[in-house]
Amino acid sequence: MALRTERDEDTGVALVTLDRPAKLNAIDLETAEELSLLWRELRFDESVRAVVLTGAGTRAFSTGIDRGVTVPQPPSPYAVDDPLLRIGPKANDLWKPVIAAVEGMACGGAFYLLGEAEFVVASREATFFDPHTTYGMVSAYEAIAMAQRMPYGEVARMSLMGTAERVSAERAYAVGLVSEVTEPGCAVAAALRAAAVIAGCPTEAVQGTVRAVWSAKEAARVQAMAQAPALIALGNLAPERQAELFEARGGGGGGQPRVR
Repeated sequence: MALRTERDEDTGVALVTLDRPAKLNAIDLETAEELSLLWRELRFDESVRAVVLTGAGTRAFSTGIDRGVTVPQPPSPYAVDDPLLRIGPKANDLWKPVIAAVEGMACGGAFYLLGEAEFVVASREATFFDPHTTYGMVSAYEAIAMAQRMPYGEVARMSLMGTAERVSAERAYAVGLVSEVTEPGCAVAAALRAAAVIAGCPTEAVQGTVRAVWSAKEAARVQAMAQAPALIALGNLAPERQAELFEARGGGGGGQPRVR
């Protein structure tokens, strides 16, 4: 199992941990399926009224899709199969509040999860970046998710700069991506405290508020996501060329990225 779930019956809060620290909590196909199943299970668990989502260890919340995963694609430029589209709570019709607690890196496909969290708590040492363009890939779903949380210019800069630049926790707080910055190692504790407060409120009112806030941005998000498959099919380099670029840079950023 790539997920750990701990339920606190006293507070009504569940702590969900992506538990692949050796892989920087990257998401393979099995983990993607586990996440989808877990969100659907929590819909029916009345003892859980709020959720905190985090990654194991301090190096990364998640680095997105596992680079070792092969995702079969339909033979059509009009269809792209993306296993991360169903990993978020909203994609699985869970309307209980989810708070993301970020330590270390959060990048690429991690934005599918951050985009469906109610808010984000981050350690002072957390960083956010989007490597897609560096490796010849279109940042579509990820950029769309972040465009719901950050000003246009900030999203465009992060998405276009690739691995060359990372957004610090302080900058993420300043532009609204992060709602609270903690000392290193304290993001989960801060998120759990907030979740316990929320879980203590009447659940009908809480879930209704989650739906209301989400609906405020959903129309624009749906329209933007409808364009994503065609943009990815047209703009992505062939997988072999992506792999060459990834390996040429040592599987990382090709030098020390700038943090702002």
